[in-house]
Amino acid sequence: MELLDRRTYYRVFQTHDARFDGRVFVGVTSTGIYCRPICPARMPRFENCRFFASAAAAQEAGFRPCLRCRPEIAPDLAFWRGTANTVSRALALIAEGALDEDAAGVEALAERLGVGGRQLRRLFRQHLGASPIAVAQTRRVLFAKQLLHDTACRW
Repeated sequence: MELLDRRTYYRVFQTHDARFDGRVFVGVTSTGIYCRPICPARMPRFENCRFFASAAAAQEAGFRPCLRCRPEIAPDLAFWRGTANTVSRALALIAEGALDEDAAGVEALAERLGVGGRQLRRLFRQHLGASPIAVAQTRRVLFAKQLLHDTACRW
């Protein structure tokens, strides 16, 4: 995955540029949290910022989602949209639960897409910076968190 210059992304976060919402995430090493460009939180120092192309990549790097900007509900965009149809189709299948219960996992998903498992893993690393399993796990964790946050307890 090729990100733009770090200073350019830092400027995106300084200006809260909504055009990059869902396209880039910042992980703050001093707090262990990752955010969207539109986050109202105080801007971290440049040297504490790491930039990611997806929430799954930030999650896999050990960051947890911000409670203010809720990156788990960011628009489902990425800089590669339109150039990697296989990854796009794989993400749709993962969203439908393709990796939730299938014992064959990534290999069965890759077969459904007409590619090999190794090729699918390589495409995910290239475009998202995370493996298909990491993306599926992140989706499940963030969905559970959203349910907990949005569901009112009536005990």
